[in-house]
Amino acid sequence: MKANSPASLPRLSQDGPSGGTRLARLRVDLSAIQENWRFFKKRAPSAATAAVVKADAYGLGAERVAPALAKAGARVFFTATLNEALAVRQALGEGPQIFVLNGPQSVDAELFAAANITPVLNSMAQIALWNARGPMALHIDTGMNRLGIGPEELAPAAIALKDAGLALVMSHLACGSDISHEMNARQRARFIDAASLFPKAPLSLAATGGALIGGDYHFDLIRPGIGLYGSGGLDGGNPTLAVAATIEAPILQLRDVEAGESFGYGATFTAAKKMRTATVALGYADGYLRSLSGSGYGALSGQKRPILGRVSMDLIIVDVSGCADATPGTMIEFLGADAKLDDIAALAGTAPYEILTTFAGAVHKNGART
Repeated sequence: MKANSPASLPRLSQDGPSGGTRLARLRVDLSAIQENWRFFKKRAPSAATAAVVKADAYGLGAERVAPALAKAGARVFFTATLNEALAVRQALGEGPQIFVLNGPQSVDAELFAAANITPVLNSMAQIALWNARGPMALHIDTGMNRLGIGPEELAPAAIALKDAGLALVMSHLACGSDISHEMNARQRARFIDAASLFPKAPLSLAATGGALIGGDYHFDLIRPGIGLYGSGGLDGGNPTLAVAATIEAPILQLRDVEAGESFGYGATFTAAKKMRTATVALGYADGYLRSLSGSGYGALSGQKRPILGRVSMDLIIVDVSGCADATPGTMIEFLGADAKLDDIAALAGTAPYEILTTFAGAVHKNGART
C-alpha cells in the first residue's frame, strides 16, 4: 500500500468541532463583561469609566471584548503596548480613545499618531521623544516605583508639557487590593499635590481596586481591568460580579481504582479507599497551573471534584466517585460559576490576573473558544 504523502494527509479545520489542537474550551460571556462595566460605572457616577483591555482583554479576546464594551458605553480604552492598541483600534474603528500604558518607543512613535493612539508618557525621555506629536497622557509615580515621572522630574515635566494640552494625568495604586492599606491615602495625597502642576488635565488614579475604595479615589476617570472579567481584585470582601469566562475540558477515560493505588507523576496521592476517577484533557500546556496539583478542583453536576496528584502537561486526574454524570466526553468546569476565579487563584497561591492571562489566555490562543 502506498503511503500517504504529507500533502494528502487529512487536516483538522480550526473551525471544526474541536476548534483547534487542544480540547479545553473557553466560553466568554460578553454580556457579563458589559454588566461588570456597568457595575463600575454606577460605582463612580461622577467619573468616566474606561476599560482596560491589555493582554488581549486579560486573555479573553480583545477583538470581541472591546466592541462589546464600546456597545455598553465605554469610550476610553487602555492597552499595555502599541500592537495591542492597533488590534483594538481595528476592532473598534475610529472614535474611542485608546491609551498605551507603556508609552512610545523610538521605533514606533510615528505609528501612534497615524492610528490615533494616545501614548502614556512615563519618563522625560518619552516626553522628549513624543515632542507633542499629538494627544498624550502623563503617568506620575506616587509610590509604585515602576513606571512614571518621579518626584525629581515633576518640575521639568511641567515645564516641558506646559502648553501640550494633556489628555490625562494618571497614577497607579500599589496597594489598591487592600482597601484599608495606609499606602492608598499616601499615594492619593501625593497624586493631588503632583497633579496641581497640571491644573487643566483630567485626572485618573483608580483601577479596579481603587474604584472600590470610594469616591475620593475616582477623580475624572476610573480604569477597571480585572473587575470587567469577574474579580474585584481585592484581597478579601470582593463584590459579586458576573462570570465572564468559563473553561471546561472533557473526560477522556474513567477507571475504578482500589485502595492503596497511587496517581500521576511522583505518586503524590494514594487512595485511602476504592475510588472512581476521571482522566481529563487538561494540563499546564493549556495554562492550568501546576501549583493547583492536589489543591485545585473541577466542577461537575454542581459539585467540586478534587484533582488527585500532580497536574501534568496534558492531563489531570479528578475524583468522580459517586457521580453518575461522569462519562467519557463529559465536560468538567475548571473556571466559571462553580469554579470561581478568585477561589481558583487563592488555591494556586496567585492572583486572578494570572489565572485569566495564563489559563484563559492559553485556551483562547489555542483557538478552543466559543
